[in-house]
Amino acid sequence: MKVVLIGVGQAGGKITQALAAYDYEMGFDAIQGALAVNTAEADLQALDIDTQLIGRDRVKGHGVGGDNELGAEIMREASTEVIDELDGRITSRAEGIVIVAGLGGGTGSGGAPMLARELKRIYDIPVYVLGVLPGRNEGSIYQANAGRSLKTVAREADATVLIDNDAWHDNEESLEASFETINRNIAQRVGLLLAAGEVVDGVAESVVDSSEVINTLRPGGIASIGYASAAAAEDSADNVNNIVTATRNALLSGTSLPNAVEADTALLVIGGDPDRIARKGVERARRWLEDETGCLEVRGGDFPLDSERLAALVLLGGVERSSRIDEFLDRAREAHERASEPTPDPNDAFENDQLEDLF
Repeated sequence: MKVVLIGVGQAGGKITQALAAYDYEMGFDAIQGALAVNTAEADLQALDIDTQLIGRDRVKGHGVGGDNELGAEIMREASTEVIDELDGRITSRAEGIVIVAGLGGGTGSGGAPMLARELKRIYDIPVYVLGVLPGRNEGSIYQANAGRSLKTVAREADATVLIDNDAWHDNEESLEASFETINRNIAQRVGLLLAAGEVVDGVAESVVDSSEVINTLRPGGIASIGYASAAAAEDSADNVNNIVTATRNALLSGTSLPNAVEADTALLVIGGDPDRIARKGVERARRWLEDETGCLEVRGGDFPLDSERLAALVLLGGVERSSRIDEFLDRAREAHERASEPTPDPNDAFENDQLEDLF
């Protein structure tokens, strides 16, 4: 699926760069262009992709300080500039636009939904958001920002693929190391999804193309991605159970939104050496996925890869009824309520100290 990426904010820019680099290294040619947009000049200077600074007259290149209302306002004012910068990147070959953003920061959480609204007004191809939710240990302002942003972006985008920051990294890692791991895992998993239908080595027995991805995301709302891999035997007949096991692990322990299993639509892609992919295993995995997710039909097919392993990639659409989403929204609501409480005046502590003021 050929797309143009727009990273908004610090996290969005880093993930967009990681996705573009992965696509280039793998030779998929799925990404037709990549642009990072931010209000903080220092964050853009660290990137190798094309960049654009917005809001210079408002925040002088220093960012919005976590204020997502200001981030949304600046994006609204700069939307024409951003869309002009995209001119030449969004061509007739592009089948979708993907806005990438961390939903906890100010520029990303405020700018992503505003940019999605403006892009949908102009282009007739789908506009998706790849949004990253803050982890449980990140500050309350990030939780509150992400809650407000998620409700808005789910309405404005054609579909929102969510990544929970607590999902795709080792709990033993430091915060900085975990972000690097998350970005690398997002690049691999989302990169494989976008590469579906592109010309690669080998011929798939059951072709997956971009229409399968688009139709899986067509109902809109919240979507998630699951991934797992397993060693592949040389004889495809010996890989029936390996394919089913990888699919089970992708859904039950490898999704971007843990415990989000019930879905409206689903897509299953089995990647690997075409000679090692067992058709019986793919069909059995699809039937299991139908039963587990409650989907009436699971789209799917093969994705040829030069690898000695088998990979199962699952895309779920319509997962907003999941307990994981409910849990996050409760956390965001509590953080918003705490942030709305009046701040105590520190001078009140000195009312009865019987000392004279210095001035």
